[in-house]
Order: sequence, then structure tokens, then C-alpha cells
Amino acid sequence: MMSRSAAQQIGIRDLKSIEDLSQLKAVEKEVWGMADEDTLPLTLAIACKAAGNIFVGAFDTSKDKDKLVGFAFGFFGREHGTTTIHSHMLAVLDAYRHLDLGTRLKQAQRERAMAMGVHEMTWTYDPLQSRNAHFNFSKLGVVSDIYKVDFYGPETSSMLHRNGTDRLWVRWILKSSRVRDRLAGKNARMETLDAMKLLAPLVRFDPSGQPGRADLAESLARQRVCIEIPGDILEVERADMGLAREWRDATRWAFREAVKAGFYVAEFCRSIRGQQGPGAYLLQRGTVNEFVPEG
Repeated sequence: MMSRSAAQQIGIRDLKSIEDLSQLKAVEKEVWGMADEDTLPLTLAIACKAAGNIFVGAFDTSKDKDKLVGFAFGFFGREHGTTTIHSHMLAVLDAYRHLDLGTRLKQAQRERAMAMGVHEMTWTYDPLQSRNAHFNFSKLGVVSDIYKVDFYGPETSSMLHRNGTDRLWVRWILKSSRVRDRLAGKNARMETLDAMKLLAPLVRFDPSGQPGRADLAESLARQRVCIEIPGDILEVERADMGLAREWRDATRWAFREAVKAGFYVAEFCRSIRGQQGPGAYLLQRGTVNEFVPEG
């Protein structure tokens, strides 16, 4: 693992050449365990880059040749009548995970999107992955009001896709004060924890490790609701895939019903009950545009 003092030798820059783009596949395969057919074809990467889409990379410059150790790829999209960037992939090699390269890559994407006159980025992630939830909500300040069932189909070749491919579709309002605050290191953990103390979870992490479901009508009659998830779903999958699927079913039910009832996902807190405890999402009644105005 690279030392933090060596992090200064990691440069963030655009992928420019075919040689740069040809390094994408190795990172994809190491991070996600993908088969060749699920990686981004080189010809498509070249065409996407040439058409103006965003490829930013983290390069280890300590070697003779720049080695790609992480990247973010986003393409132009069209949502609610405006042009957006959809960030399809963000990956960092395990040995470099501790250097906060994910945040640096997202900041680089944000800068490039705003320079193009784009005010919003979107992407998807698995809501059972607590590390990603913390990164997206606490560190970057995303919000979400869309839950997609088996977004990539029932499964793919990736080792991370054995328990379905449900995704939260998140929105990153680039110039909002919320996003600026989160990137400056200001999060809302204490306020979120205080709010959660007053809530009975729609899905709760029971002492047995199983998901407990609350009464739907009673929960959704409130202004706020929370949904708990295991601290590490990959550990659950390794130990008991049946239990992992119970968590998928329960949280799928909770997110879909809450979104349908007019809630959006506002925050996420890791370890709400001690070091190894579950994490929890806070959902509020209302709309994303009211909660996160653009400027």
C-alpha cells in the first residue's frame, strides 16, 4: 500500500491518448472483477473522449511510465429538460484507496462539468454498500429520489453483482451550497444522528443481523423516516447469501415505497450504534429541488 507521503506523486489529469485509455480495462477488471465483455470497449472509450465526454484519471507518476490507478468516466445526458453529465464509472485500485483519490476525481469531474456550463451530475450506486453511501452523501452531498430495480439486469460478471443490481440514482447539484459545504469538509453527521434518534426505522438491523420491517402506513405518515443497512454487506454476502438477499428485498421494498409516497433520500450515517453497527439513511418528505436549490 502506498504511503500518504507518496500521495503527492499521484497526479489527476484528463485521459488524452489511446495509451491512456487503453489502461482503463486493467483498472476495471481489478476493481470490479469484470469479464472482458463487461468492460468498456477501447473503441467506444476513444469515441466518447473525442465527442467531448469526461475521462479523468489518477496517475502514479513515481514509475518511469504514468500508471493509471483510478479514473472517473462521465458522459453527457439529458434529464428534466437540462443537459447533465452522467458519471458512469469511478474506480480506484485497492492499494491506493486510502489516499482519498475518489474525492479528487469527483472534484475534477465537477470542475470540468461546470466549465462546460453543466450544473448537475448524476450516477448510480448500490444502496447496500455503506462505504459508497458515506462517500456519496456525507462527503459529496448527493441527494436521490429514484430507486431502480436490477438496473444492470439480475447479475453481471462482476463479483459485486451477485445480489442483484438495484441502484439509487443520485443527483449532484454542482453549485449548491450543500455540495460546496461537503467538499469543504462540513457534513451533517451530528444533526442526522439526532434526527434518527426520534425515528422508528422502516427497516431495522435486528440483533440477529436480519432486517426487521416496520408498519408501512405508520412509518410513511411521518415527515421523516430512516432505513438501516448492514455495516458491510460484502461480509454478509460471504457468510450468508440468503441473508444478503433478505436485505436486498427489505431495502428494495422500503426505498420504493418511501419514494412512491413522496420522500427523497437526504443523508446517510455510518455506524449509528457503535463501531461495527449498521448505517442508516435519512429520508424526508418533499422534493429534491426544494431541499437543494441550484445556487
